[in-house]
Amino acid sequence: MWTNSETPYNNLPELPPARELETKEILKKAIEANKYLAGLKWSCQRLPDPQILINTVVMQESKDSSAIENIVTTQDALYQAVISPNDLIPHQTKEVLRYKHAIYAGVDSMSTNSNLLLGKTAIEIMQKIKNTQEGYRKLPGTQLGNPASKKIIYTPPEPVHVADMMAQWERFVNEPSEVDPVIKMALMHYQFEAIHPFADGNGRTGRILNVLYLLKEGLLTLPVLYHSAYIIQHKTEYYTCLREVTEKGNWENWVIFMLDAVTETAQRTLNIIESMLDLKEQTLNAVRKISQKIPATDLTELLFSYPYIKIKVLEDKGIAKRQTASGYLQKLAQHGILTPLKVGKEMYYINTKLMNIITNGNE
Repeated sequence: MWTNSETPYNNLPELPPARELETKEILKKAIEANKYLAGLKWSCQRLPDPQILINTVVMQESKDSSAIENIVTTQDALYQAVISPNDLIPHQTKEVLRYKHAIYAGVDSMSTNSNLLLGKTAIEIMQKIKNTQEGYRKLPGTQLGNPASKKIIYTPPEPVHVADMMAQWERFVNEPSEVDPVIKMALMHYQFEAIHPFADGNGRTGRILNVLYLLKEGLLTLPVLYHSAYIIQHKTEYYTCLREVTEKGNWENWVIFMLDAVTETAQRTLNIIESMLDLKEQTLNAVRKISQKIPATDLTELLFSYPYIKIKVLEDKGIAKRQTASGYLQKLAQHGILTPLKVGKEMYYINTKLMNIITNGNE
């Protein structure tokens, strides 16, 4: 344990902790988390096009995870930027979009490294998030403070220790273990945040590593489970539990917090999948009733890949030429399927019901 917040935590213990973790309460929570992960994995396999769910969930996670670091953008700005990439995109929106690219970079890195989750993977994720070529932090003096009180609450290990600690972290993550994977995920997340290997981007990188670990262990087949919304709702408890591991060796509260995050997030994602499938079927039937001339199947697929859409997207995807595409979108707006939104000279059409599902978990 470590008690001096202004002294680097250079003697950070290796994992697993030298104490009993499988308490009655932790095991109960782990069983529940695994149950909902299994349900989510099965539900994802029912999706006709999993990429639609991945895109929508990843975009929401990008926004939520960045918001934890006070990098805030709006849904409008985010989705408009996806279909209208240009140099006028606000800086914070670009940073959120980089988080989305970092998730995919992490998945690719793991797939090309024999399904191993490496320190190298963490570096690649951070580099995407921060748009940098930097690696582990090299400059001394990193300290984490309370923004309100300005008090130093944690000083991570000095840079000279980071590479070795990350190598130990890597071994723990990848070596076979009798520890339940969802419990192990909580342990590896704490350790990564305690090492604080980068000058910036540690929190976002750590949250991406969590879902990659669940993929690695086969608990998920798609990267669709993220804890950022849960952490935002329980931000004070999240940081309190982290500090109590460091200061008091209180692993139980931390592990329980993370298991609750997995369970609640899996439940929410399951609701999103069911609601998306129902809405997609309803939308397809509604579009078919409007006109037989509208390519209902292809257009509906597009509406669920791009919750914010414009005429050019239909043109680029070969759905229709400009005038016809405009007519399609206007008809869908007239029938309440899409909501028009004019931004400057650009007209967007929003799949509002889908956006409600993505942001609220229901229609």
